[in-house]
Amino acid sequence: MSFRLLALLAVILAFGALTALAVMEAGLVGIFAGQLASYAGMQVLTDLVIVCVLGIIWMLHDARTSGVTPWPFIVLTLAAGAFGILFYLVARELKSRAAA
Repeated sequence: MSFRLLALLAVILAFGALTALAVMEAGLVGIFAGQLASYAGMQVLTDLVIVCVLGIIWMLHDARTSGVTPWPFIVLTLAAGAFGILFYLVARELKSRAAA
Protein backbone atom coordinates (compact mmCIF):
# COMPACT_ATOMS: atom_id res chain seq x y z
CA MET A 1 0.00 0.00 0.00
CA SER A 2 1.41 3.37 -1.01
CA PHE A 3 2.06 6.24 1.36
CA ARG A 4 -0.42 8.37 -0.61
CA LEU A 5 -3.20 5.83 -0.13
CA LEU A 6 -2.41 5.43 3.58
CA ALA A 7 -2.42 9.21 4.01
CA LEU A 8 -5.79 9.52 2.26
CA LEU A 9 -7.29 6.76 4.40
CA ALA A 10 -5.90 8.39 7.57
CA VAL A 11 -7.47 11.73 6.59
CA ILE A 12 -10.81 10.03 5.85
CA LEU A 13 -10.77 8.23 9.21
CA ALA A 14 -9.81 11.34 11.20
CA PHE A 15 -12.30 13.55 9.36
CA GLY A 16 -14.97 10.87 9.70
CA ALA A 17 -14.40 10.71 13.46
CA LEU A 18 -14.61 14.50 13.75
CA THR A 19 -17.79 14.51 11.65
CA ALA A 20 -19.35 11.78 13.80
CA LEU A 21 -18.56 13.75 16.96
CA ALA A 22 -20.06 16.91 15.46
CA VAL A 23 -23.22 15.10 14.40
CA MET A 24 -23.57 13.49 17.83
CA GLU A 25 -23.12 16.85 19.53
CA ALA A 26 -25.22 19.10 17.29
CA GLY A 27 -27.12 16.86 14.86
CA LEU A 28 -27.11 17.36 11.09
CA VAL A 29 -29.40 20.37 11.24
CA GLY A 30 -27.44 21.81 14.14
CA ILE A 31 -24.21 21.79 12.17
CA PHE A 32 -25.73 24.02 9.50
CA ALA A 33 -27.65 26.15 12.01
CA GLY A 34 -24.39 26.86 13.81
CA GLN A 35 -22.78 28.01 10.57
CA LEU A 36 -25.70 30.30 9.74
CA ALA A 37 -25.67 31.96 13.16
CA SER A 38 -22.86 34.40 12.34
CA TYR A 39 -21.08 35.97 9.40
CA ALA A 40 -17.95 34.01 10.33
CA GLY A 41 -19.90 30.75 10.13
CA MET A 42 -21.52 31.78 6.86
CA GLN A 43 -18.06 32.54 5.46
CA VAL A 44 -16.84 29.05 6.38
CA LEU A 45 -19.96 27.44 4.86
CA THR A 46 -19.62 29.51 1.68
CA ASP A 47 -15.95 28.54 1.46
CA LEU A 48 -16.92 24.86 1.73
CA VAL A 49 -19.47 25.23 -1.05
CA ILE A 50 -16.94 26.96 -3.32
CA VAL A 51 -14.27 24.33 -2.68
CA CYS A 52 -16.72 21.47 -3.27
CA VAL A 53 -17.92 22.99 -6.56
CA LEU A 54 -14.30 23.42 -7.67
CA GLY A 55 -13.65 19.82 -6.61
CA ILE A 56 -16.57 18.59 -8.69
CA ILE A 57 -15.34 20.51 -11.73
CA TRP A 58 -11.86 19.04 -11.21
CA MET A 59 -13.27 15.51 -10.82
CA LEU A 60 -15.16 15.84 -14.11
CA HIS A 61 -12.01 16.92 -15.95
CA ASP A 62 -9.71 14.45 -14.18
CA ALA A 63 -12.04 11.51 -14.79
CA ARG A 64 -11.37 11.76 -18.52
CA THR A 65 -7.70 10.93 -18.00
CA SER A 66 -7.85 8.74 -14.90
CA GLY A 67 -10.63 6.43 -16.06
CA VAL A 68 -12.56 6.74 -12.80
CA THR A 69 -16.33 7.24 -13.08
CA PRO A 70 -16.92 10.55 -11.26
CA TRP A 71 -20.71 10.47 -10.77
CA PRO A 72 -20.92 8.50 -7.50
CA PHE A 73 -18.30 10.83 -6.04
CA ILE A 74 -20.07 13.93 -7.31
CA VAL A 75 -23.28 12.78 -5.62
CA LEU A 76 -21.33 12.04 -2.43
CA THR A 77 -19.70 15.50 -2.59
CA LEU A 78 -23.12 17.14 -2.93
CA ALA A 79 -24.43 15.13 0.02
CA ALA A 80 -21.40 14.95 2.31
CA GLY A 81 -18.93 17.61 1.22
CA ALA A 82 -15.24 16.76 1.22
CA PHE A 83 -15.88 13.04 1.70
CA GLY A 84 -16.79 12.76 -1.99
CA ILE A 85 -13.53 14.33 -3.11
CA LEU A 86 -11.49 12.25 -0.65
CA PHE A 87 -13.08 9.00 -1.79
CA TYR A 88 -12.56 10.01 -5.43
CA LEU A 89 -8.85 10.43 -4.68
CA VAL A 90 -8.79 6.94 -3.13
CA ALA A 91 -10.53 5.45 -6.17
CA ARG A 92 -8.12 7.29 -8.46
CA GLU A 93 -5.12 5.98 -6.52
CA LEU A 94 -6.45 2.42 -6.59
CA LYS A 95 -7.18 2.67 -10.33
CA SER A 96 -3.69 3.97 -11.10
CA ARG A 97 -2.10 1.21 -9.00
CA ALA A 98 -4.17 -1.45 -10.76
CA ALA A 99 -3.11 -0.09 -14.16
CA ALA A 100 0.57 -0.13 -13.20
